Amino acid sequence: MRPIIALTGDSMVAPSPVINLNYADMAPNMIKNAIVKVGGAPLIMPYPEDDAAAVSLAAQYVDVFDGLVLPGGPDVDPTFYHEEPIQAMGRATYQKDRFEIALIKATLKANKPIFAICRGIQILNVALGGNLYQDLPSQNPQATIRHAQAAPGQWPTHHVAITPGSHLAALLGTSSYVNSRHHQAVKDVAASLKVTAKAPDGVVEAVESKESNLILGVQWHPENMWQQFPEQLPLFADIVKRAGGDGNE
Repeated sequence: MRPIIALTGDSMVAPSPVINLNYADMAPNMIKNAIVKVGGAPLIMPYPEDDAAAVSLAAQYVDVFDGLVLPGGPDVDPTFYHEEPIQAMGRATYQKDRFEIALIKATLKANKPIFAICRGIQILNVALGGNLYQDLPSQNPQATIRHAQAAPGQWPTHHVAITPGSHLAALLGTSSYVNSRHHQAVKDVAASLKVTAKAPDGVVEAVESKESNLILGVQWHPENMWQQFPEQLPLFADIVKRAGGDGNE
């Protein structure tokens, strides 16, 4: 039986041309397809508009899935790491952040695995006590390469160096050529996490748990790459394996 891999939903900001509804719930199609391809059963979980329901819903949801994927999405509200928003920060969704933080904590408490992508690595770090660059170009002068690429999203634009002996290195080797579509990034890493990949300018590109194999997060978007660059598909096979599946196509 396929393990159930949950992925958190986002909302369309513009009205849908099909159902003419603002803020229709959605999730990235390519993540769904990748999970199915490697033997998982995707389950999309929308966040509640009622902020008071976030913690109780997270506790209930965690009983129905085997692993969690945190996709990309909007900026993370900086008040969750005790900062006020700067001028260069983009759109944030407080309710989504609140729900995902609660869900991350509930998932780890239940000893279930997490794979985090782009915004996912950022909200993961915040949930565990770390913080972020609200805007990489204006807050980190050492970030000299282009992290918000102009090229189409499925194409890689910069390399990352991966720590030898890390879980990520077992999947991708010690170097990977990746895409890059972000202006926020991990700043101070949560105490329970370790950095296992960096860009050439030192920006954090991957984290893992110090204590177990429950956590893997990457800053790039492997869901946009795996069809042209199948070497990225093992990242999705890995969350299926860690959730109890075989990770085979």
